[in-house]
Amino acid sequence: MIEPKPAIQPEQSGDSGAKPAAAKKRRFGGTTAQIRSALKFYKVMAYLTGTMLLLLCAELVARYVFGVYLFAGGTNATTGQPFGFGFADAESKAVLGGVNVSVTVLIVHGWMYVVYLISDFRLWSLMRWPFTKLILLALGGVVPLMSFIVEKKFHSEVEAELAANPQASKRY
Repeated sequence: MIEPKPAIQPEQSGDSGAKPAAAKKRRFGGTTAQIRSALKFYKVMAYLTGTMLLLLCAELVARYVFGVYLFAGGTNATTGQPFGFGFADAESKAVLGGVNVSVTVLIVHGWMYVVYLISDFRLWSLMRWPFTKLILLALGGVVPLMSFIVEKKFHSEVEAELAANPQASKRY
């Protein structure tokens, strides 16, 4: 099995003291273009997942505090009239047919979180960060509003690392 190289490579000892021992050579797992592409994908997914998580929280409040679901279309079960768009009782079958938007939000957020985790992993592996940063990135899609905060922090960190280490990109 091929062992991965560490993110920070130690200096070669043949320099006869030209550089201080504290200076470490930084290596990325891809080119600058690949890292910027992964960063853009991560940013888009962070905003989409964060927005869906806020909608999910609103849906959970509507369901468990007020006892209603959000429906689109269908027929009102008690009156037989067409049901447009709005809230209906969660306990009984108040709307026949139609789309349960509340459940749709749950499903869409779940799948978007999976894609968000893929974007996290891609950025993490290209930057060769420690595992704790992957955990922080993953928590961004679970805690409301955290994806926006984490995205801003890591976006600026990636840009700073790319600017500070232009030689660190992997060349093909």
